[in-house]
Amino acid sequence: MENKHMTKTIKNADPSLYNNDMAPASVGERTWDMWSFASLWVAMVVCVPTYMLSGGLIAAGMNWWQAVLTVFLGNAIVLVPMMFIGQMGTKYGVPFPVLLRSAFGTKGAKIPAIARGLVACGWFGINTWVGGSAIYVILNALTSDMFKGADLPILGIDATQTFCFLLFWAMHLYFIKKGTESIRWLETFAAPFLLMMGLALLAWAYVKAGGFGEMLSAPSQFIVGGAKEGQFWGVFVISLTAMVGFWATMALNIPDFTRFAKSQKDQMLGQAIGLPIPMALFAFISVAVTSATVQIYGEAIWNPVELAGRMGGIGVIFALIALVVATLTTNLAANVVAPAYGFSNLAPGKISFRVGGYITAAIGIAIFPWKLVEDAGAYIFTWLVGYSALLGPIAGLLIVDYFLIRKTNLKLDDLFRHDGIYGGNKGWNWAGLSALFIGILPNLPGFLHAAGFVGSVPVVFDVIYTYAWFVGFFVAGALYWLLMKQTRKQNS
Repeated sequence: MENKHMTKTIKNADPSLYNNDMAPASVGERTWDMWSFASLWVAMVVCVPTYMLSGGLIAAGMNWWQAVLTVFLGNAIVLVPMMFIGQMGTKYGVPFPVLLRSAFGTKGAKIPAIARGLVACGWFGINTWVGGSAIYVILNALTSDMFKGADLPILGIDATQTFCFLLFWAMHLYFIKKGTESIRWLETFAAPFLLMMGLALLAWAYVKAGGFGEMLSAPSQFIVGGAKEGQFWGVFVISLTAMVGFWATMALNIPDFTRFAKSQKDQMLGQAIGLPIPMALFAFISVAVTSATVQIYGEAIWNPVELAGRMGGIGVIFALIALVVATLTTNLAANVVAPAYGFSNLAPGKISFRVGGYITAAIGIAIFPWKLVEDAGAYIFTWLVGYSALLGPIAGLLIVDYFLIRKTNLKLDDLFRHDGIYGGNKGWNWAGLSALFIGILPNLPGFLHAAGFVGSVPVVFDVIYTYAWFVGFFVAGALYWLLMKQTRKQNS
């Protein structure tokens, strides 16, 4: 055990900043080893949105290996800040909202914590709808559409769709009630099962199609004489930024998990094993299986829910189980833990991790996720991914504050006191908040354009937004470093 900060006791903690869920993890709670983190990532990686990522890259003109390589590189890049930020959680045993207090102040930290939490609430609702839809589609595939009915008033979906959504939603409540240790158990159990199901799907497609078909032999559209000749690098950079943005939110709140690590080696090796290679493998399975569907069904089927509905027979049952487990494991880890801690951080004396999880689940119903997807289509996904990319400045700030300003040394007790060294100006560190705001600004016009809020912006802003996560990360980090240096000069 390599951590001297493992204690539950904080002296003179302010009740508005402290509860048992926010307190540093004790020795007994540090149960996550290397395979726990690898399993966490495998179980999160295997889900409907990641399966469909490769489809977008193929549609953009890439061949199969270019798509798989882009997915791998994007995840190898985001792994670096993930490990750096994860180091903080393992060293001090506290969750993401508590670590934010060092850079933003004890009160100011609530702004980035809730910003991270709200985007997760949006994804939670949409993924819960995806999981419920999978149950609904496959029920009808097994019964020749017996469960289809008239839409209910106000809801706009039929009774069985509503039941499937609420059934899948209720599954999350069990694990929210049991806490993060139950989530670790689920991820560890699910990871090998989901890998086996992915490989079984690959084998099924290969046998059924008599090979993977035309897509794997199709050349890139960027080659000489191709439809998009000479445009590879432009498409590659946009795609790479999207791949980084996909897990950029988890890169921020990874301390919510690494605080329970047995050692730094466990969290670093576990994440290195569990993220880039399984993402690339799953991207390959997606491309290969979709390639085979052209031979089997006469069209490319990128959506695994639709594919499961087409399979027929016993395969539908296995597909249902795999889709439900895959969506549940991703949703719990990626979209429940962060907002649960974020809401708890607003009022630790009144809101525990469990209550924060219930609030997240309630918002997941209140936003009517099926309406969001139906009305806004691609825009809602553009908005959510864009919003996640705008959180890049928080990652830059955190890393600069911890490694360059604090030299990895935090005064643990002061993270829980308004009158400590992180109290800033009455709880607000204006250097951190200013750097966050200015770090977001360059990406704002491009984001508003991509999300459809404005018709057009100068081309330069669309170009900047292409690199959104990187721009926000470096602008906010550099500006925060300068502002903190200036503040320290004035105070010395």
